[in-house]
Amino acid sequence: MSAPHLPKVAGIDPAVTASPHTAAPAPARTTPAPAPTPPAGTLIQDRLAGMVSDLTTLNELTERLARAGDLDSSLHEFLRAGAALVGARRGLIVLEPSDGLGPSTTVGLGLGRADLGHIETVPRSATSYGRILDGLPDARGGSEVLPEPGAPPGAGGYGAPVDPRHREVAARLGYAASYALPLTAEATGRLGAAVWLYDEQAEPSERQRDLVGLYVRHGSEHLARMVEIDRSRSRLASVAEELLPSRLPRIPGVQLAARHHTGPFGGGDWYDALPLPEGAMGLAVGSVTGAGPSAVAAMGRLRASLRAYAVMEGEDPVAVLSDLELLLRLTEPARSATALFAYCEPAQRKIILAGAGHAPPLLIGERRTEYVETSLSAPLGMLACWEAPSVEIEPAPGETVLLYTDGLLRRTGDPMDRAYARLHAAAAGVPRSARDDPAAICDHILRNVLPEGVAEAALEDAVEDIVLLAVRFD
Repeated sequence: MSAPHLPKVAGIDPAVTASPHTAAPAPARTTPAPAPTPPAGTLIQDRLAGMVSDLTTLNELTERLARAGDLDSSLHEFLRAGAALVGARRGLIVLEPSDGLGPSTTVGLGLGRADLGHIETVPRSATSYGRILDGLPDARGGSEVLPEPGAPPGAGGYGAPVDPRHREVAARLGYAASYALPLTAEATGRLGAAVWLYDEQAEPSERQRDLVGLYVRHGSEHLARMVEIDRSRSRLASVAEELLPSRLPRIPGVQLAARHHTGPFGGGDWYDALPLPEGAMGLAVGSVTGAGPSAVAAMGRLRASLRAYAVMEGEDPVAVLSDLELLLRLTEPARSATALFAYCEPAQRKIILAGAGHAPPLLIGERRTEYVETSLSAPLGMLACWEAPSVEIEPAPGETVLLYTDGLLRRTGDPMDRAYARLHAAAAGVPRSARDDPAAICDHILRNVLPEGVAEAALEDAVEDIVLLAVRFD
C-alpha cells in the first residue's frame, strides 16, 4: 500500500516521505544525524513574516519622515533612518539640486564639522557620492570598500582604485567602506546624494539594499517638497527684508541698531527710523496680523504710509497713528495691526510717543531699567475710531530706549507676565562694557531672553517674527 501524498502548497512540491515497509539504514556512530528539514509551510510563513516586518519598518520610518516639518529636520531624519536600514553608524547627505537654485548644504550623522571638512578635501571624482553629484554617466552609487591598511597604493575593494587623499581621510576618520545612493525626485531631478559609512569592510545585504532603495525613493520625494518650501520661505523672507530699511540713518546725538528675524511663514513685523525736519527723528515698530505673502504686503503698505504721515505731522504721534488706523480700515478691513510711533528730538533728548495695542518701550540705563508707562489702547482696526493720549519721556545721557514687537516675548514660550519679567532681567543685566553700543545691547537681550540653547541660526526658524530697535542717546 503506497503512502498518501501531501498536498502541494503555492506550487512547492511536498517532500517525499520514506515507505513504512522499508527500514532505514542505521547511521554510523561517528556521523551526526542531519538536521531535520523544516516543512515547506514553515518556510513560507517565515518569509511572509519577514516581508511583513520589513513593510512595517518602512511604514514607521516614512511616517516619521513625513512628520518632519522643515528641510533641516527632514535631512537628519532621512540620514538616521537610512543608516538603520543599511546597518551603518555614520553618514552624510550632500544636498545640491541640479537646477542650481539651492539650497546647498551638507548634513552629517555621527560626524562633526571638522570631520565633514576633512571629507570635503577628497576630490569629488574619487568618491561614489561625488560622482553622483557631478552627474557622471556611470555614477549610480553602491558599495565602495577601501583597502586594508598597508595595502599597495591604488588597490581598492572590488578592484577599484582608491585616491591617496581618500585613503588618508578614511584612515583618519576610521571608516573602511561606504554605501552611496543618489537622491532623485520626479519633479526636480537630482537633489544630491547620501552616503553611509561603515567602520569595517562591509556592505549591505541584498535585503538591506531593497529596503533602503524603497525608502530613498519615497524620502527623495519628501525632500523635494521640503526644498520647494524652503525656497518659498527664503523668497518671502527676502521680500520682507527688502521692505524694511536697508540701513539706519545717521543722526547726531543718537546711535541706532536693529535686529529683525522673519519667521518661516513670513510675518508682518516691521520697524523704521527716518530723519524729520529740524533735526528730529521718527521711530516706529509695528506688527500686522497674519502670516504669509499677504501679511508681508500689508506690512509694506502700512510702513510706507506711516512714513508719509510722519513727515506731514510727526510732531503729533497720535495724529500719525489715527491716520494709519483710518487707512487700515479702508484698505484692509479684515486685518488689524499694532503700532508704536515716537517723535524724537535728539538735541533735547525728548521723545513723544503713542502706541496702539503695542508693547511698551524699555528704558535701559546705568541707574534705571524700566518700562515706559503708556496708556492702554486697542490695536489699529479694532475700533470704529482709534485714539489714545501720547506720553513724553526724557532719557538721560547714555540711556537706551528699546522698541520691540511682541514676537520677542512670545518666542520665550512663557506667559506674557513672565516674558516681560524675563526681558526686564535681561536688559538690567547688560554688561557695563556693552551699554555704549546699542547693537551689543540687542544681541545680549536676544541671547538672554530666548530659551537656553537657542543658537543665532535657530532664530530663523522662530514661528513669530522678532524685531528690536535700540536708540542710545549720547
